[in-house]
Amino acid sequence: MILINLLPHREAARKRRREAFFASLGAAALCGGVIAGGMYLWYAAQISDQQGKNQLLQTEIVKLEGQIKEISTLQQEIAALRARQQAVEDLQADRNMPVHLLNELVRQLPDGVYISSLKQDNQVVTLVGTAQSNERVSELLRNLSNNSPWLTRPELVEIVAGSVALSPRDQRRVANFNMKVRLLRSSEVQKAAASAASAPGVAPAASASAAAAAPANKT
Repeated sequence: MILINLLPHREAARKRRREAFFASLGAAALCGGVIAGGMYLWYAAQISDQQGKNQLLQTEIVKLEGQIKEISTLQQEIAALRARQQAVEDLQADRNMPVHLLNELVRQLPDGVYISSLKQDNQVVTLVGTAQSNERVSELLRNLSNNSPWLTRPELVEIVAGSVALSPRDQRRVANFNMKVRLLRSSEVQKAAASAASAPGVAPAASASAAAAAPANKT
């Protein structure tokens, strides 16, 4: 006897496969959602932690900027105090500059040279005088350039030929000159003396002049 199955088994099989597919699709979507949610929560936690670190760093940066401003203000105040201290020290050291100027002029003036007037403007001294000849003026320039620890960089501004009446019948030709020379401060003289003493092969005359300039600063 032949048995014939008249039920729609193919449609039932397709239905079961369709239901299994949708079930697996739903499970995959659920797993994907769970994974995505977990990753979102993890990244959100990482971002929040980094934002907290950034905020802490920003707060510390603001504090450091404030400290840097305070340090800069302190440095400016220290520089101003040092400038005032240096100014006071320069004033104290420069009290004897006119004495050194007159002493050096007496030492360096050659015979036959006479100073009629001098004027000091800060550290520049203007000398006006008369010499018996141009050679005497040249000798004065050499003395001021090489032999004086307090006077430096002499500059001849003008030299004019003139005459002096020694008597109604005796007229002598002279050289009227105008020159400028720089008067060094005590600190500059000390630095020059220290450099000359530390330099190799210093001549004895240079050492002697430096030694003579050092005690003069203390007067």
